[in-house]
Amino acid sequence: MTTPFSAVIAATILFLAAVSPPPLCVHALGGSAATIAVVYGSATTICTIAAEQAIQQIQCWSNGQLLPPILPTTSFDAVAGGSDTLCGVRSGGFSLLCWNTTFIPKRIYNNASAPLTSLAIGDTQICALKNATMGENAICWRGDNVSSAQFPNGSTQFRVISSGLGFSCGVLDSNNQVLCWGDDGISRSIEMEFANLSMANVQVGGRHACGIDNSGFVVCKGDNNNGQLNIPANSAYEYRALALGANHSCALRRLNRTVVCWGGNGEFSSNITNGISFESIVAGLNFTCGLITSNFTVICWGPGWPNYASGIELPLQKTLPGPCVNTPCQCNIYPESQTLCSGNGHICRACDIPISISPPSLPLPPSVSPSPSSPSRGLRRGLLAFVIVGSVGGFAGICSVIYCLWAGVCFGKKKIHNSVQPTITGANAAQQSGSNPPSRSATLRRQGSMLIRRQRSGTSSKHADKAEEFLFSDLAAATNDFSLENKIGAGSFGVVYKGKLPDGREVAIKRSETGPKTKKFQEKETAFESELAFLSRLHHKHLVRLVGYCEERDERLLVYEYMKNGALYDHLHDKNNVQKSSSVLNSWKIRIKIALDAARGIEYLHNYAVPPIIHRDIKSSNILLDANWTARVSDFGLSLMGPENDRDYRPMKAAGTVGYIDPEYYGLNVLTAKSDVYGLGVVLLELLTGKRAIFKTGENGGAPISVVDYAVPAILAGELGRILDHRVGPPELNESEAVELVAYTAMHCVHLEGKDRPTMTDIVANLERALALCADSHGSISSGPISIVSD
Repeated sequence: MTTPFSAVIAATILFLAAVSPPPLCVHALGGSAATIAVVYGSATTICTIAAEQAIQQIQCWSNGQLLPPILPTTSFDAVAGGSDTLCGVRSGGFSLLCWNTTFIPKRIYNNASAPLTSLAIGDTQICALKNATMGENAICWRGDNVSSAQFPNGSTQFRVISSGLGFSCGVLDSNNQVLCWGDDGISRSIEMEFANLSMANVQVGGRHACGIDNSGFVVCKGDNNNGQLNIPANSAYEYRALALGANHSCALRRLNRTVVCWGGNGEFSSNITNGISFESIVAGLNFTCGLITSNFTVICWGPGWPNYASGIELPLQKTLPGPCVNTPCQCNIYPESQTLCSGNGHICRACDIPISISPPSLPLPPSVSPSPSSPSRGLRRGLLAFVIVGSVGGFAGICSVIYCLWAGVCFGKKKIHNSVQPTITGANAAQQSGSNPPSRSATLRRQGSMLIRRQRSGTSSKHADKAEEFLFSDLAAATNDFSLENKIGAGSFGVVYKGKLPDGREVAIKRSETGPKTKKFQEKETAFESELAFLSRLHHKHLVRLVGYCEERDERLLVYEYMKNGALYDHLHDKNNVQKSSSVLNSWKIRIKIALDAARGIEYLHNYAVPPIIHRDIKSSNILLDANWTARVSDFGLSLMGPENDRDYRPMKAAGTVGYIDPEYYGLNVLTAKSDVYGLGVVLLELLTGKRAIFKTGENGGAPISVVDYAVPAILAGELGRILDHRVGPPELNESEAVELVAYTAMHCVHLEGKDRPTMTDIVANLERALALCADSHGSISSGPISIVSD
């Protein structure tokens, strides 16, 4: 009758024993969206989200036959069903599409700033939770009315909602109380019966509701004419999931995942499902369907199941047991996650020994940071808050101390760097603290000198990828004495020239051009040492590789691998390219691929470099393209690394490029990894619009405007097509969602406050999904070098 409603509230559970039970899921006739939906009415239809596909499309079975895929080029996170109604939440949660019996899609919700996190359908009423600033707001549509009428008040914060036949209920975030609306008679009656209970969740059936309270017991209230309230056994934490139909109830046992049903006048036979373990169950009006753990296929049974053999697996492809995410799992990952998600993320499994109830409902989009005030959203992103009570807390505390001493992480012996915290120290903060640590320049000089000494002493011979030391005369000869015809650009401390070494290697040589006694020279000396120190230890296919260096008298030169196709900036904005319509970059797929390459390079700096590195100057001119059009991040002259101790400090002054620099960093002088996120967001907007970071509004001049101010209002208004680069042309059908996802990601990257921006891991996940959506468009892209045929 509706989808599996898996929804549980993030609630702190008091330990009743030394070992806590696992999280509880609830799948009801109405509830939070999952990967299986039941549509009833003119025909009984079962729809699921298919596994093992790059695009997570909806597949349906109806009247004994498979239906053609619904929007086969669009990925979905979750589905829900009701009376002749199927709805799907598109990947990322930004929009909701619904279909009637003709399967003509109708978009009833589209809001990038408030993505949907849960979905419930009961009969003709559709309700959802949307991610608001302070918590989860409910929004409902009745029948064909899509006017965003909210029931109840839109400011009410919920942890979970569920819809049944004519009414809906939810658990309030503030006090764990049940609130119902819709049919006045039944909704008020149910609400009153739950009035004195503190609930983790509530799920709605026909004229009854069940839920799991904060002590782990199943509680059912409402009409009992068919025995739907008569729970056969009910010890604490015995069940992990519920499914409610019109007049029956089913539950999954916690330990072995087998199913038990009650109500329905006793017509639900358990013989069909004996010994079968399920990942999830969903109830129709008077039958139940389940997703089998062993093979991810669906079977249905019960008196209302159409004249087909009960317990026979439906001829659907494998179904995802949960949404594919890229955020870390709190406990276990499904063993077959990589296959089920086709390499696009993984599926998180419930913890075996949790200490709080966590909802396996729709995941918060990767591109949207959860509000700190919302524990349920935090849990959905895998950041479970551990609460230790009583003796269990004492035991865990002792274990923590033992581990701390054993591992040497106590008392400053070891530390963990957080890539989103300030990772630099500066002289100004040192003065405030009264200490006199070495200056940044001295620190970088020391690190660079150590690297050089190691290389000069012969250690580099053991590592072929270490930087070579070149003679100045050799580099002058390679560039025809640094002639203007070999000049190809400029970096943070000098001019870049194309050169050819005696062994035939093509390289790019960056040379400092200032005198030894000037302040400018000191700044460029620091930039030289910064790049040398960083690039000598960084090796990633999306970072420009350092070949070697030269340090003779006042000359400072760095030698890089040559990037044949130059800077992204030139392809987007060079006057010679502006009017071109045949450029390789005039493809949405290629542009998304380049964005993903750059994001992966920055993610490496933030998450995998030790200590982490903040680039500080992410811009399109610092994203270079090699012969295979693979993008690589370059120019580390302004980069900063994590501090040598846990003392926070700030750089002497903000550094970066106008139009790309993080406003929070520029205004408050607080640098975090989110500053690089802002710069990448501007680059994404450049790729979408073809506009410079700062440009003039008129063809013959006009007021300057930033690409952020130009593009973000259009994206928010749903008018993305108005600002897209005309050289690329309108996105093809399978590219539209990809371009839209990139736009939403860019919009979140350029939030004024760093805390509201996504992490680089989130961005990479979104861009990977966007690229997968373009799989069928023109051009050839693979995980390796790409092959492009120009006209």
